[in-house]
Amino acid sequence: MDPTTDNAAPTGDPAAARAALEALRAEIAKAVVGQDPAVTGLVVALLCRGHVLLEGVPGVAKTLLIRSLAAALELDTKRVQFTPDLMPSDVTGSLVYDARTAEFSFQPGPVFTNLLLADEINRTPPKTQSSLLEAMEERQVTVDGTPRALPDPFLVAATQNPVEYEGTYPLPEAQLDRFLLKLTIPLPSRQDEIDVLTRHAQGFDPRDLRAAGVRPVATAADLEAARRAVAATTVSPEITAYVVDVCRATRESPSLTLGVSPRGATALLATARAWAWLTGRDYVIPDDVKALALPTLRHRIQLRPEAEMEGVTADSVINAVLSHVPVPR
Repeated sequence: MDPTTDNAAPTGDPAAARAALEALRAEIAKAVVGQDPAVTGLVVALLCRGHVLLEGVPGVAKTLLIRSLAAALELDTKRVQFTPDLMPSDVTGSLVYDARTAEFSFQPGPVFTNLLLADEINRTPPKTQSSLLEAMEERQVTVDGTPRALPDPFLVAATQNPVEYEGTYPLPEAQLDRFLLKLTIPLPSRQDEIDVLTRHAQGFDPRDLRAAGVRPVATAADLEAARRAVAATTVSPEITAYVVDVCRATRESPSLTLGVSPRGATALLATARAWAWLTGRDYVIPDDVKALALPTLRHRIQLRPEAEMEGVTADSVINAVLSHVPVPR
């Protein structure tokens, strides 16, 4: 047996699967410093079969985070740098003529992987952006009329640079709504940045995760067992009503031109269930909804221009809603 996988959890055991997924934080921390919330968000997305929008300035380890997660979960990962000249077939794959057989054969694109890092997705035109929509929603791609299933698990982690918009194609609301979570990757604290530089001074190579000690601590089987457990997590009628009330309150906010859709409410319920299970409970409480409200909803609302000019942010609107909507007892 491979010594690196001796501690993998038994297939189908929810408690062992939870322990394995909790071990991801410590394993990824061997390569990435101080990004626990992002790691948790990515695990929640995997449990909910959703996708993630990562927003952060260049150089905050977004690519390293995805590669480390894939290594710790023993999953395949690919990266696509989105550029203005990227074609849809560069993402999904295409038919290639084989002169030896005089036939066309399908050459899979990078989307055929478990974790796809779509780097700077807003730098490519809408036609190529939309090529990901079928893959994200249907978990398949269709080339020449033939649907081809994508691997399971499958997660798209798309990145955006929040400070440079020249030459970009902002994602439309309909496409933003396809992402389960929007995670912000902040600049590290002073101590975290010192830790990063110390690691590099000691020979850390971000291209060699095995040398950094990152090993598989969970498998796709653990993930599937966890998904089944999350699906069995109890949601009371009061919690369901609370989620609906929070989302409906955003539609009435004077700072917004667009509130959260019913799809967003469904997403918030799903992420709250996943978080409840990860924290060791088989039922959802209001704090679970509050904990996931910002990453689940911040990209599903649209601010009024005058509110933006006054310094209002999506997060501040959601926090205001959470403070005003009555919490079930």
